[in-house]
Amino acid sequence: MTYKATLSLLSTRDRFVPNFKCDYQNNLIALIGGCISEISSNMAIISATHKIPQLTYGSFLPLQGAQSLFPFLYQMVPNEAYQHMGVVRLLQHFGWTWIGLGAVDDDRGDRFLQTMMPLLSIHGICYAFIIRIPKWNYVDEMIEFALQHFETYAKIFERKSSKGNPSVFFIYGEPPSFQVLRMLLFSAPLFSLPPLNKVWIVTSHWDFASHSVQKNWDMQAFHGSLSFTVHSSRLLGFHKFIHKLRPLWAKGDGFIQCFWEQAFSCSFKLSKGQQEEENKKVHSFLRHITFNNSVGDSVHFDDNGELVACFDVTNWLIFTNGSLVRAKVGRLDSHAPLGKELRINDDQILWHPSFNQVLPISVCNDNCQPGYSRKKKEGEKICCYDCAPCAEGMISKQKDMDACVKCPEDQYPNMDQTQCIPKVVSYLSYKETLGITLAILAISFSFITTFILGIFVKHKDTPIVKANNRTLTYILLIALLLCFLCSLLFIGQPGTVICLLRQTAFGIMFSVALSSTLAKTITVVLAFMATQPGSRIRKWVGKRMANSIVLSGSFLQAGICSLWLCTFPPFPDMDMHSVTGEMLLECNEGSAIMFYCVLGYMGSLAIVSFILAFLARKLPDSFNEAKFITFSMLVFCSVWLTFVPTYLSTKGKYMVAVEIFSILASNAGLLGCIFFPKCYIIVLRPELNKREQLIRQTK
Repeated sequence: MTYKATLSLLSTRDRFVPNFKCDYQNNLIALIGGCISEISSNMAIISATHKIPQLTYGSFLPLQGAQSLFPFLYQMVPNEAYQHMGVVRLLQHFGWTWIGLGAVDDDRGDRFLQTMMPLLSIHGICYAFIIRIPKWNYVDEMIEFALQHFETYAKIFERKSSKGNPSVFFIYGEPPSFQVLRMLLFSAPLFSLPPLNKVWIVTSHWDFASHSVQKNWDMQAFHGSLSFTVHSSRLLGFHKFIHKLRPLWAKGDGFIQCFWEQAFSCSFKLSKGQQEEENKKVHSFLRHITFNNSVGDSVHFDDNGELVACFDVTNWLIFTNGSLVRAKVGRLDSHAPLGKELRINDDQILWHPSFNQVLPISVCNDNCQPGYSRKKKEGEKICCYDCAPCAEGMISKQKDMDACVKCPEDQYPNMDQTQCIPKVVSYLSYKETLGITLAILAISFSFITTFILGIFVKHKDTPIVKANNRTLTYILLIALLLCFLCSLLFIGQPGTVICLLRQTAFGIMFSVALSSTLAKTITVVLAFMATQPGSRIRKWVGKRMANSIVLSGSFLQAGICSLWLCTFPPFPDMDMHSVTGEMLLECNEGSAIMFYCVLGYMGSLAIVSFILAFLARKLPDSFNEAKFITFSMLVFCSVWLTFVPTYLSTKGKYMVAVEIFSILASNAGLLGCIFFPKCYIIVLRPELNKREQLIRQTK
């Protein structure tokens, strides 16, 4: 039929004489192809042999070697690849990642699927199913197809309410394919199927036209469709021409009258009065058609396929009675909220209620909320996934994130793991209750030690003070006083000097105190042994030996601390990971081995003192301090044996508090067990602080 019609144009008017020009008064200048690509290509075969230019406004013809085979064929539409990329951008813009695909069942549909499927996959969009729509040539073929394939197609469409069924359908074809689809949808009520509520996305060459038999069919299923259009300008005078058009004016043109009768269900085979009455009804109807005069492209993308800021769905008309036959909704800002009314450039644009379905959710499954990330389902497409909660220390701020991200070191996730919160700098401060309490205890014990030292200095000539080396007593009290004060170095913000002094000063001072205690214990033992007849130990008893023990014990600890400071000295550090939500400002010990060497050395002095004092606790001497030293060393060892596991199991300021408490407790044990009994006699029972009384008690 196309060949014959084309040859008729090349023949003499009103006569069919193929390949002959008998009427030179009517020269054919050019041909305009049909909207169907097959018609245009068939016309081009004939027109090319006569070197007659042909313009085609239908779908793009991706013909191989078209320039050489059809040098006179001029396509007025751009390559469809731009529209394909535009559809991808549109789907991404609205978050539609789970769609249905439909394509005409011919070579063009095959090329479309071969191009579109990998393009969708690259951009993270999946298709739930693909249907092939046959070409339609004749009505009997259409009916036969509907009877054979309707149930198969209906099963796809009727799952609209089930999870994972796409709400967006991208369909590719030409006007005949659209008629096939309309036939399927029109037959849906016969099978008791509910209406579809899908968003249809179609390319520019689709035409929502109705044949005479279809004009009363419901178009509700296609309301809200998104149709691409070719770049164009408004045709000047066209709207005015439409309103003034009269079918009886077109002399010799049977097309207008035929179209008029079919479009408006009227007949020109009526009396003159009946024709006038029909014309009044028609023109009254035309006056109620609202034409949107805004100029612009439809869903518009540049040459790179990028979405432009606004678009409009063109080539449609809005009827004021609310129906939507072919609706043009004007320019829509892509960032504007969806509503019934929108103002663009001071122009009011009314939305038809059916356009509320333009923004559905079309995904394979529910979105992963912030705080979760997508987890691929085995054997499923990439758009179908599970939602896995973010791991500890990680967040996701947006929906459907491929992976959770880790917070910076100075921040931590909130409870919902949706955002990062700045961490708080934490250290044992004088401004908090724990720090104030420990500082008050340290200062209180310092005052008590100073008070006891003052008592011993005031009563330095009494027998109980002179017993067991008065100098060692003074050294021990001063060492305990400095140990109490050393605990204050652990409170407050750590600095370079503070970190260097903390452990070393405490270790040396405590070693002096323990060495003094050890010297007192050895003095008691040697003094008892020296009283035995013929003993050679008497020459060892005296201040020289006691001072040697104190100096050697202290200098050995000082050497360990000096080696520590020269090799791996402590330094200020910040622990970002131990405690959630906090940055622990602390002193890094530098070398854990050296730290435990210092503690181990103090423990060795304490154990030796404890063993000797325990062995000498029952010696018959009123000046014997061994039993008091035994109790003090027992307290010391208990405190520091408990300290080690507690210290290792705590972090931050609580770890520092544990060490301060251990220092205060062990010092208080030495102070209380050794000196409180003596202070009781010196202050409250001075009558017992006499040589005669003490000798009598000893006997």
